[in-house]
Amino acid sequence: MTVSKHKVTARSRFERDRVFDFLIEKPTRDSLVDTKHGNILYLEDITVSFDGFKALNELTLYIEFGELRCIIGPNGAGKTTMMDVITGKTRPDYGSAFYGQRLDLLRLSEPEIASLGIGRKFQKPTVFPNHTVYENLELAKAADKRVWPTLFRKLSAEERDVLRRNLELIGLAEQAQTPAGTLSHGQKQWLEIGMLLMQNPLLLLVDEPVAGMTKQETEATAELLVRLAGEHSVVVVEHDMEFVRSIARKVTVLHEGSVLAEGSMDDVQNDQKVIEVYLGA
Repeated sequence: MTVSKHKVTARSRFERDRVFDFLIEKPTRDSLVDTKHGNILYLEDITVSFDGFKALNELTLYIEFGELRCIIGPNGAGKTTMMDVITGKTRPDYGSAFYGQRLDLLRLSEPEIASLGIGRKFQKPTVFPNHTVYENLELAKAADKRVWPTLFRKLSAEERDVLRRNLELIGLAEQAQTPAGTLSHGQKQWLEIGMLLMQNPLLLLVDEPVAGMTKQETEATAELLVRLAGEHSVVVVEHDMEFVRSIARKVTVLHEGSVLAEGSMDDVQNDQKVIEVYLGA
């Protein structure tokens, strides 16, 4: 009888612990990404080599929470590799990369990094051409990315409100029921930014957003990125110096995988080293 009583007690304790495990709330993204010290991204001494070539050479870069930062530099300066490291696509040879104070990006996978609020927009927009603008944003929001759950999941009222706000923000409210494949190049770029916004990212990496755009589209994109800063940290990699000047608050110039200069657009344009290796070329 004593043994039986002991077994019942052990089982009861096991089931009690399971209940407590179920009740324990998982930490939220905002609690994990500690930005109370002002920065959201810390890259220190990041070095990446490909067959002996150093794509990044002891790169150190800090991005403040809510800031709009422009990254410029000649081809081969390390801009794409830097974004690859931040998003987990490339692992550095050495150095450290932290998202907020506590999250070590080098210990996280690409999906984990994306789920924690780092969004990346590539130069060429990737949208679902046969779906409407509204449906593209709806698909981007779906929490479960498997095919069938994504197709049949319905957005909540709150999520629909967010979707409508994003439609207004990206300037495509009037095109909500338009197939994405019929949009102009600039509109597709805005739609992809909107798709990223449906994930409510804290940090947005935007690669050459105005390449191939008309003057009017370029101006609208500048206004959009400026509006996003504050609520989001926005890092823009761009070659169009006129566009950079229109949005730049702080500019970082990369050269041979390292920071060559940093400051206002006027500061970097008047920097003799920058003139020699990039702007004056």
